[in-house]
Amino acid sequence: MPRSRTDHAPTPREGRSPLLRTAAIATGVVAVAVGGLYVAGLLTGGDDISAGTSVAGVDVGGMSRAEARAKLAADAPAAWSAPIPVQVGDRETTVSPAAAGLTVDVEKTADLAADPSRDPVTVIGRLFSSGEREIRPVFAYDEAKAKAAVTELAEKNDRKVREGSVSFRAGEALATRAVTGQKLETGRAVETLRAAYPSASGATPVTLPVTLTEPKLGDSEVTRFLDAYAKPAVSGPVTLTAGTERLRISAATLGDHLSVKSENGRLSAVLDAEALLRDPDVAEPLASMTGAPVEATLGVRDGKVVVESEGRPGQEVTAKALGDAVRPLLSKDGAAARTATVATKVTQPQLTADSLARLGITEQMSTFTVNFPTAPYRTTNIGRAAELINGSVVQPGEVWSFNKTVGERTPDNGFVDGTMILDGQYRSAPGGGVSAMATTVYNAMFFAGVKPVEYGAHSFYIERYPAGREATVAWGSLDLKFRNDSGKPIYIKAGATDSSVTVSFLGTKKYDSVEAVEGPRTNETEPTKREGTGEACVPQPPLEGFDISVDRVFKDGGAEVKRETFTTHYTPRDEVTCK
Repeated sequence: MPRSRTDHAPTPREGRSPLLRTAAIATGVVAVAVGGLYVAGLLTGGDDISAGTSVAGVDVGGMSRAEARAKLAADAPAAWSAPIPVQVGDRETTVSPAAAGLTVDVEKTADLAADPSRDPVTVIGRLFSSGEREIRPVFAYDEAKAKAAVTELAEKNDRKVREGSVSFRAGEALATRAVTGQKLETGRAVETLRAAYPSASGATPVTLPVTLTEPKLGDSEVTRFLDAYAKPAVSGPVTLTAGTERLRISAATLGDHLSVKSENGRLSAVLDAEALLRDPDVAEPLASMTGAPVEATLGVRDGKVVVESEGRPGQEVTAKALGDAVRPLLSKDGAAARTATVATKVTQPQLTADSLARLGITEQMSTFTVNFPTAPYRTTNIGRAAELINGSVVQPGEVWSFNKTVGERTPDNGFVDGTMILDGQYRSAPGGGVSAMATTVYNAMFFAGVKPVEYGAHSFYIERYPAGREATVAWGSLDLKFRNDSGKPIYIKAGATDSSVTVSFLGTKKYDSVEAVEGPRTNETEPTKREGTGEACVPQPPLEGFDISVDRVFKDGGAEVKRETFTTHYTPRDEVTCK
């Protein structure tokens, strides 16, 4: 019996073939479409970087990495190299990014801009995206350069704290205003600069961290002191009266002896009354106002000390009295308010007819005379030195100094140019001839038996002086000094003529007599001949050099009680002719 169609059961292959074919066809279509989109994506996207990609506004879409690097280098935004405005404390300045090691690494930035993946999903997805990609630049940082740039900023902008102060100059009060100290914190400043890069045009300055040190004494105290004291102090002269006499001290002189000190945040002034009293602008007129005591002048008659002219009292203004008078006037204004009386005290002379016996100045201890060739410069210089030395009173234990007593041998001190030994030969120089005075004092000291402290002979021997018993002096380098170890005061009497100078020591003898015993000349050395030049050259005759010793012998009751030896070396005196 024949089967109907419905009775036939198809095999599985026979029942599914059409569906499978349809699915396969669909899948193939999709694959072809996807492949086409992938190829289109690749063609659309370019070599490395997707279209529509930019870095800080620079379009690098569709470029290769190499092209992007070149583009970024050529068209770099101004902000990448523009100076970074910075604020360092109260000052504004700029920092060059390149100098600070801050740049954009275009190679790494181009790598970052390149597509992160080339898989089909990413590539096809690109076709259906908006196409805009903004890539953040990759910044480079050179730490060494950054630290160097910040260090340079610190050197230019750091400052030490300055305290407020006031000083006096040329009769004016000058203020020094306080300054806050400032120090850049370099470590934090480096990080701040790094974070601020790149800087947009016209950007607000980047504030770099600083440490501030405030002054302890500020401007308010400076202003207070200026107004309350400093300006009035030098607003004009002050006037002091002593009896009918008046002394006017200028603002400039006052300012020379005013100083300012700071204590606990307050300014105050200090007047140096002792220096003010020594100031020639004060000392000279004050001396004429008051008058120093006049010492008695002494002489010798029949071996005894006598008063040739009596001393008289004087009036003295002490440093304390001067300061007490001036200080209250300094804070006042107006001539009347700046006038006061200065206290004086009566001062008695050391030497009077009544005081001689008490002091022990009773006899002539020694006297010595040096003769010299007459010359105008010798008359002037030796006479002036004798005038300054005459009347010196040397107390027991005190050291007397030739240079301190006579002073520098200058025209202002009454001396003129003369011949002296300089660098081993005679030359013209200020004060030439005073060695005759020094030699005379040396011998008076020698025979008075007192202790030499500093002395020096001439470099070569001068025939008119006793060999081994002579001295010279030079301002600032060689002095003649002795200590009064006699136990009583010594009065030095000095006088000069046109051809001689005499010095006597008056006091009380410690020994009955002092004698000089001269030894033989030894180690004699012949001079040479040489030629001198210059206007100061003085011709000199030759003389041999030698060594000599002189004993100082002390005697009491005719018997020797002590002996001292003084040894002197003389160089040859070369023969000098002058061009």
